[in-house]
Amino acid sequence: MSVLGLLIGAGLAGGVTLAVAAWLGWSPPPLPSRTTTRLTAARHRLWKSAVAVIVVAILARWPVAAAAAGAVTWMWPALFGSKAEGRAHLARLEAVAIWTESLRDTMAAAVGLEQAIIASAEAAPPAIATELNRLVGRLRAHVPVPQALAAFGEDLDDPSVDLVVAALIMNARLRGSGLTRTLTALAETARSELEMRTRVEEGRKTLRRDSLTIVGVTLAFAGGVSLLARDYLEPYNSPVGQMMLVLVLGCFIGGFAWIRRSSRIHLPERFLARPEDLVLEQTGAGR
Repeated sequence: MSVLGLLIGAGLAGGVTLAVAAWLGWSPPPLPSRTTTRLTAARHRLWKSAVAVIVVAILARWPVAAAAAGAVTWMWPALFGSKAEGRAHLARLEAVAIWTESLRDTMAAAVGLEQAIIASAEAAPPAIATELNRLVGRLRAHVPVPQALAAFGEDLDDPSVDLVVAALIMNARLRGSGLTRTLTALAETARSELEMRTRVEEGRKTLRRDSLTIVGVTLAFAGGVSLLARDYLEPYNSPVGQMMLVLVLGCFIGGFAWIRRSSRIHLPERFLARPEDLVLEQTGAGR
């Protein structure tokens, strides 16, 4: 196979990969407080992609197939979802509902908001214990309650949490009554949303299982043909064959990307102001 054919195949494969990534909405990750965890996960995915490229390049000797194997390995969580991520999201939402109820019960004993938050963190659900401990640390460091709560919302990064945090920020500013009833309603809302997302996650499990079955059958078929009927795949050894392989693999990956996009939960956008915005707002009001 000529060098020109290898370059053309690799270039086309890279173009398909970038097109699929753009369609999925991929963008370079920001640098939030979880930067180390994300970089570690990205490093693991990079190693897995490199191993997939090397293995497929040795077995198939096709640059397009090797590039596609690396791309699929890299985008596997985006294409097929992550069970662990789904379970963590549900656990976090349930933990928020439990914490809201605990905070409500604590405030019912005529305890102030700041003291209630500190007391509720002692028996915090594990899914949000880290974020609650940060919130308590900010309060003990004499960070204003609205800013500390806004930072808590940023740590959890969930629109459902914003409802609870917004109610607490308004109470911290206005010192009004009725927060107990509001927290009761918000806890019931969180429970209802948790039930809905649990049903959706069950449907996604079935979809993931069916998708993995299709992938397994396809790979088994391709592997069997490459081992038992190598002459059948001979046309793909040419540069033109590699171009056709780009189209075939592009349709294959694009189909799974479409399935993944159809099954994605579209959450509403977060509406809570960032902590630095609250600081600027407070400064402007002081003037």
